[in-house]
Amino acid sequence: MASVNKVILIGNLGRDPETRMTADGRPICSLALATTRRYKDSQGALQEETEWHRVTLFGRQAEVAQQYLKKGNPVYIEGRIRTNRYTDKDGIERWSTGIIAESMQLLGRRRRPVPAGRLRRSRGRRRL
Repeated sequence: MASVNKVILIGNLGRDPETRMTADGRPICSLALATTRRYKDSQGALQEETEWHRVTLFGRQAEVAQQYLKKGNPVYIEGRIRTNRYTDKDGIERWSTGIIAESMQLLGRRRRPVPAGRLRRSRGRRRL
């Protein structure tokens, strides 16, 4: 029987990307991605649930994430779920589940560098 392991997430980064290199020089980037569900409970009060996802990117996508993403940025991720088994420092076997990104798309407005002295004023506030 066929199976599918596909994840689609749109969320905001909880911290700046962390990139490291493999022994052969391949970049690996780790992201902490928050997704939030908003709903009304049985009394009609607005509720929020936030889930945190560990996302791993490899190669060129890792380089792009490190260069352009910062804490709070929105991002679209497509990938697959991966569960790893490891033994902690106390010898206890543990499991960790994360997302291996297969594609990433930066969301939100693109920030362009502003030449010095080119800030505009709008309603008393400085705008880029």
